[in-house]
Amino acid sequence: MTVVRAAITQTTWTGDEESMIAKHEEFVRTAAKQNVQVICFQELFHGPYFGIVQDSKYYGYAHPVPGPLVERFQKLAAEYKMVIVLPVYEEEQPGVLYNTAAVIDADGTYLGKYRKHHIPNLPQFWEKFYFRPGNGDYPVFDTMVGKIGVYICYDRHFPEGWRALGLNGAEIVFNPSATKPGLSNRLWELEQPAAAAANQYYVGANNRIGTETKEFGDDAVTFYGSSYFVDPRGNYVGEVASTDTEEIVIRDLDLGLIREVRNSWQFYRDRRPDSYGPITAP
Repeated sequence: MTVVRAAITQTTWTGDEESMIAKHEEFVRTAAKQNVQVICFQELFHGPYFGIVQDSKYYGYAHPVPGPLVERFQKLAAEYKMVIVLPVYEEEQPGVLYNTAAVIDADGTYLGKYRKHHIPNLPQFWEKFYFRPGNGDYPVFDTMVGKIGVYICYDRHFPEGWRALGLNGAEIVFNPSATKPGLSNRLWELEQPAAAAANQYYVGANNRIGTETKEFGDDAVTFYGSSYFVDPRGNYVGEVASTDTEEIVIRDLDLGLIREVRNSWQFYRDRRPDSYGPITAP
C-alpha cells in the first residue's frame, strides 16, 4: 500500500462522556463513507480537558486499556476496516493513571498502546495531578495501512521522542493534543512540521476546539483547532483546519515519498549517536 487515506478530528466537548463517545463513533462512520483507512481522535477524546483544574472527580473518566471503551471501537474498526488511534484516560489500577492512546488495527485487533511520556504541570495544564509519566518506550505499530506511532500533546516539545519513533520505523506519527492560545500558537506552526522534516515521516497533528465554560467556568480556555497533516519534507498536506469548526480532516498520504525524501537527505545515515551522550544524561 503506497497511498493511505488518513483522518484526524477536532471537536467540542458535548457535556457528558457517553454523548462524546457516540459522537466519535459517528466520526468513524462518516469517515468510512469517504474511504478513510486510518483515523486519530483528539487527546482524551471521551471527556473534557480536565487538566484545566485539579479535581479528583475527573479520575472517574479513566478506563482500563484494553477494556470496554476500547472494545466499542474495536468493533467499529472491524466493521469499517479502519485503523483507529484512540487517545484515552487510562487506569491501570486504582491510583495508577496514564494519558494513553490505544491503537486498533483494521480487523479490530488491539495492537497495543502508547503512554504520554512528558507530563506538564503549570497553570491550566495540571497534568501531574492526573497522570504518571509513560513507561512503555516509543512503540511503532505495524498496522494494515502502515507503521504508526503516537506522540501526545506536550510530548511534541521534546525532539528525542520524535527521533525514537523514526528509528523504530514510523511512517505516520499522530500527535493528538489539547492546546490553548499563547506561546503555543507559534510552536504549533513550527514543531510538527520541523519534526516531520527532521525525521522524514508524516505527522498528523490535531487539537480540540471550543471553550469548555459549562465545565470549568472562568477557568475555561479556548482551544484553537488548526489541525493538519505534514509530509516528510515538512510541507502541509492540504489546508490547515479552522480554529473553531468541528472537522474531520482527511488527506491522502503517499508513503512512497518517505523513501524518496530519505534517499535525498540521508539524516539517518549521518547521525552520530556516539556523540549524543549529554542528551541522555540525567
